[in-house]
Amino acid sequence: MKDIIYHPIGIIHTPFKEPFSAPMQLSKAKDVEGRIEIFKEFLDGLKDLEGFSHIIILFHMHKIKDFSLLVKPELDNEIRGVFSTRSPRRPNPIGFSIASLVGIKGSTIHIKGVDMIDGTPLIDIKPYIPESDSLSNTEIGWLKRK
Repeated sequence: MKDIIYHPIGIIHTPFKEPFSAPMQLSKAKDVEGRIEIFKEFLDGLKDLEGFSHIIILFHMHKIKDFSLLVKPELDNEIRGVFSTRSPRRPNPIGFSIASLVGIKGSTIHIKGVDMIDGTPLIDIKPYIPESDSLSNTEIGWLKRK
C-alpha cells in the first residue's frame, strides 16, 4: 500500500506545552480554552461553520514518537489492546476531540474543551451534528466492567 500523506490545515494553540500536562480525558478539559489558527489557503472552508455549537477536531499528535499495541489505560489497571483504548501511543498518532465552538474571528477559531498540546497540527474540522453523531444502544466494552 502507498503511504498516506496529510498536510496540516492549521495549528492548535492551547495552554498545555507537553503531552503529560494535557488532560487525558475530554471531560477534564471542558472549560479549557484554546484557539485554532487556520492557514490562509483554507479560510474559505470556514464558511458557515460558526452556526454550530461544537466541532470535531482531527489532529496529528506530533510529540508521540513511538507506539505500543498493548497499553495500560488511565481508566484501568489491566493491559489492553491499543485499539480498545484512547491511548495516544498509536501506530498512526491521530487524535480527535469534540470542542465547543466559541467563535471565529478571521483565521482564528476560538474553542473551549481542549485536551491537545500547544502547537498541534490540525488535520481537519467537521461540524458535530447530534442527529448524526449521537448513537443509542451502544456498548462500552471493558469499561462496562469498571
